[in-house]
Amino acid sequence: MKYKFMKTLIISLLAVVLVATGCSTGGGDNKGAEGSASSNSSTNSGEKKVVEGLPDSIKNKDNIKLMVVRKIGGDDHTAQFLAGAKQEGESMGITVDTFTANGDTAKFHDAILQAVDKKYDGIIISHGDDTATVDEVKTIVDKGIPVVTFDSNPDLKNIPGVTLTSQDDEALARLTFDNLIKEKGEDAKIIYLWVDGFPPMVRRNNVYQEYLKKYPGIVEVERFGVAAGDTSVQTQNAVSAMLTKHKKGEIDAVFAAWDAFAIGATRAIKEAGRDEIQIYGIDVSNSDLQLLQMDESPWVSTAAVDPKMIGAVNVRILLNKIAGEETPQTYDMEASLITQEKLKESTEPVNMVNLSKIVPGWGETDAFSTDWMKALKDAYKK
Repeated sequence: MKYKFMKTLIISLLAVVLVATGCSTGGGDNKGAEGSASSNSSTNSGEKKVVEGLPDSIKNKDNIKLMVVRKIGGDDHTAQFLAGAKQEGESMGITVDTFTANGDTAKFHDAILQAVDKKYDGIIISHGDDTATVDEVKTIVDKGIPVVTFDSNPDLKNIPGVTLTSQDDEALARLTFDNLIKEKGEDAKIIYLWVDGFPPMVRRNNVYQEYLKKYPGIVEVERFGVAAGDTSVQTQNAVSAMLTKHKKGEIDAVFAAWDAFAIGATRAIKEAGRDEIQIYGIDVSNSDLQLLQMDESPWVSTAAVDPKMIGAVNVRILLNKIAGEETPQTYDMEASLITQEKLKESTEPVNMVNLSKIVPGWGETDAFSTDWMKALKDAYKK
């Protein structure tokens, strides 16, 4: 009897502990997939709000679920892109799940196939640069699932119903190179940091080649480029070797077609004390802004599009597709130039949140926002 009593008491105490700590089978946060890939999920709790004027295909769904699958990851741009998508969806009571493959092609494609199996109402694919992505998107569309792609294979725009979004890469390259020429002249001697194989890089390089023809006095002294998990480190090492090879006066500027390149070049130039060389980059993040505002930073300007806005606009386009409304085959996000000179005018450190005080219109756009989306945001406003 004593044994049975003690056994009952122990079981009862364990039950109390489990309830108190909130443990349950199958519970807990999704902490990410194995390996280098990571995933995140957001859900909206509470009953569905009654909103007037919604399209039938939006009104008749109990819970719209969207999936964002991104091939690259591990950088601030990716984090903000995904945050922008999630926040835009959540502001309308819509679930947005995300997955980053951190450059792992197999995991990227597996995530796309899983999104189809899990019957998401729409899918956003980021940086799907290969032909396999095109084939998969064709299959997804055939199943009646709308798709929006960002910075992906240009052949995707030929699939009926698919929208291919991009940063305006041509404008980004022109803004950056125009500023380089303005400050360094039409006969500047430059290091070109660029890597082939990615649609945005191809578009930026097309502009670069155009400018070399337009300004024959420009001299490309050296070039380097690699896309890897340690791109900035490899770039730093490569630029350091170039600076050892070329004495003062032989290099005027660095044209960095990606912020990961600009980060590595900034470190190399600072360490070498080569303050006669300035960096002109593309893309921006909080860490980039810190480097741009660093004392005597060689990184003097960067052209960019707000990554959070990119995520938000992609969600809006996808929702328009779900609603049966007309959407374009392609859409380019407007680019802005951010200069060290303008950043220095601020009385406080500039980050991605308050950058709009320096760059008018930064992070703001009504692109693809509809009256019914605004009504949903009003209904789900916290």
